[in-house]
Amino acid sequence: MPTEPRIVELADQPYVAMRRDVTPQTFADIADRLPEVFGWLGARGIEPVGPPFFKYNRVNMARSMEIEAGVPIASAVPIASAVPIASAVAGDDQILAGVLPAGRYATITHIGHPEELVGVTAALLDWAAAQGLRWDVTDSADGPRWGARLELLMTNPVEEPDMAKWETQLAFRLAD
Repeated sequence: MPTEPRIVELADQPYVAMRRDVTPQTFADIADRLPEVFGWLGARGIEPVGPPFFKYNRVNMARSMEIEAGVPIASAVPIASAVPIASAVAGDDQILAGVLPAGRYATITHIGHPEELVGVTAALLDWAAAQGLRWDVTDSADGPRWGARLELLMTNPVEEPDMAKWETQLAFRLAD
């Protein structure tokens, strides 16, 4: 059962991630990358500063979606040579660095199976339309591109294996 939607102000948030083009049927191709991102961070002694997330960059349910499996990090994490992580990641062919943009986000929290998130997403989109809110989204030939459309994974599946008890927060950036 989702909570009531609300609007929150979020600051810029650096992160590292892996990106894939997936369909609803192949979503595991990106979801299963989160352990690799955590492993990459651990190998470099970099601590996450928040929950992992899926960032939906492009959404075209009929064809494919471009999604990142990401983990938030501190703003200027030094690596062995004291190089900011964004620079250190530039040559990596699997891990990318980015910044979730600051701004106003419409959010809703859901406790339940991830398969229920399609309905929760629809409820958030409908709520925003009823409020006259506009999303940070642009049209492209491949489908709508979002400035920041996030699923924050608030539950650690190792600690809570029952998917019906998982907490997920949706946070979609609003247009300024």
